[in-house]
Amino acid sequence: MSTNGRIAMVTGATGGIGLESAKRLGADGFTVIINGRDDEKGAQALKELSDAGVTAEYVGFDVTNENLVAESIKKVGEQYGKIDVLVNNAGGLGGRSRFEEMTTEFYRGVLALNLDSVFFASRAAIPYLKKGEHPTIINFTSNAGWNAGGPGAGMYGTSKAAVHTITRALAKDLAEYGIRVNCVSPGTIDTDFHKQIKSTKPEVFASWANNIMLGRLGQPEDVASVVSFLASEGAAFITAETIQIGGGQALGI
Repeated sequence: MSTNGRIAMVTGATGGIGLESAKRLGADGFTVIINGRDDEKGAQALKELSDAGVTAEYVGFDVTNENLVAESIKKVGEQYGKIDVLVNNAGGLGGRSRFEEMTTEFYRGVLALNLDSVFFASRAAIPYLKKGEHPTIINFTSNAGWNAGGPGAGMYGTSKAAVHTITRALAKDLAEYGIRVNCVSPGTIDTDFHKQIKSTKPEVFASWANNIMLGRLGQPEDVASVVSFLASEGAAFITAETIQIGGGQALGI
């Protein structure tokens, strides 16, 4: 089945920034394909999108599984005849470990979650992006890609720095096809990513706003609006860029 409407695929979109980005792209008129590993959360997210008037579909797969990523994205591409926007949002801290005690399994797991996922999904989507309208890939890095992350988050920071670089590499590689590739770098955003510290040390979580120039924590909508812009014709001459969305947090105060 092919479609005249625009198709956006968002990985890791059953909650948080991913789901908010899917909502925003849906409001922009995209048919949105959301991905996740938890089918129950996927069903809830789909209902939330449907209630918001968004045409959406859920595809469950683990973004670190090369074969599942390839099969799932091929299925979406064949179903709709193209993919216009791929948002590589899936990723995460993957736990904390200091380097001296770090197992090879942990090291490879964090890289798989944050870097392999971008590579697998982008590679699988390229043939369908080539058929897309104003095609674009939007990746997610982090402040940790610059400051190397907090205690025990060194591999998270390392993997996110790699996402910044693969974004530029993909942009170079795909420019001849008119496929733009950009990256967003959220600062501290009030989502379940920070659920543990928010519930156990709420005063510490609240104090993080003191290190942000604009004096508040970010909201998922702050990131979704930039994703929306990068996916639009308004960003037609922007590629290989990373946009910091942190209220000035990256500079420190």
